Amino acid sequence: MNRGGYNRSRMNTSSLPRVWVDIDLQILRDNYHHMVETVAPARVMAVLKAEAYGLGCLPIARALASAGVARFGVAEPNEACRLLELGLPVQILGAVLPDELPDLIRQGVVLPLTDATVAQAISREAQRQHTTARGHFKIDTGMGRLGIPLGEAPALIRSIRRLPGLACEGIYTHFPMAYRGGDDFTQRQLDGLTRLILELEQDGIVFEYRHAANSDAINNFPQTARPPFNWVRSGINLHGSFDTEGRRRLQLRSILTLKTRLVARRTLPEGSTIGYGATYRLPRAMPVGTISAGYADGLPLALSNRGYVLIGGRTCPVIGRLSMDYTTVSLEQIPEAVPGDEVVCLGGAGPQAISVESWAQLKGTHPYEIICSFGNRVKRCYTNA
Repeated sequence: MNRGGYNRSRMNTSSLPRVWVDIDLQILRDNYHHMVETVAPARVMAVLKAEAYGLGCLPIARALASAGVARFGVAEPNEACRLLELGLPVQILGAVLPDELPDLIRQGVVLPLTDATVAQAISREAQRQHTTARGHFKIDTGMGRLGIPLGEAPALIRSIRRLPGLACEGIYTHFPMAYRGGDDFTQRQLDGLTRLILELEQDGIVFEYRHAANSDAINNFPQTARPPFNWVRSGINLHGSFDTEGRRRLQLRSILTLKTRLVARRTLPEGSTIGYGATYRLPRAMPVGTISAGYADGLPLALSNRGYVLIGGRTCPVIGRLSMDYTTVSLEQIPEAVPGDEVVCLGGAGPQAISVESWAQLKGTHPYEIICSFGNRVKRCYTNA
């Protein structure tokens, strides 16, 4: 019986990946459209840092561009330069170094204004190129990582705006705790940036782009999509994933399904031990399968003796400790399984579907790390392009 959904008599096994992630670009576009409707009239900047959280920057960006996205955010220059071919504004949300400025300014990347020294370097390079660089003021309202401290911002912004060759078109901040709905810390950040924007407006300083909301804030602090803010930033929510804490105001679907194949099926006797450390001993003779994916492919080691995969839509508990390349599972629920059958490690349909958030909780981390952990031998496969 063919449980894997393909015709074994025709398949060329050399062309099939051992581990792959199916990425549904139509669901991605649906998620974007739903977000646009939810935050309107604010607009949505798609954040595609870290190779779109490991799912593939350019395919994700092209799908979002076809859906109407107007702006991309990234963490660093290499990510920015890869997106320029799409002809949409790309801005760096993190930090820039002096030796990176010539190419970034030449290519029109929107730059972060994180302090006076950076702003002055951007101004000098823009004048050298006889052009005008665009920048957004990054305000540190409590993240403590990058940006102009809130208390210093009024005077410093007024000073930087006078620099030649620099168009200061935006202002933004970042929330470290917006996954906690109703959190006072986030509210103080929001209030502080709002006061700063209104104070500057009284002096005639108005920014075209004003943004504070990340994915967590869109869900937990809807006021971040209201005036004076007119943009929100979303990354992982576009993929249909959420932080394990906080609300899920957005009705989104996961775009990814991580899959592999069964490579071995054996019936082992009672008392057989499984895996490194012999952490599992068979309580009875039972069918045991080995799947061709391990922690090098992004499966959390915490799945050992705790998680499960799906074969033929049925749950197959992980038994023993995960290896780098392989994972052993019980086949008692599907004894007819044979090598070559498709295995769903993450995703699936129905009540047994395995969510990114469930892996994050099991591992004691957050969904960002789960998605970013897919190894480089995991083939990214795009559907509904």
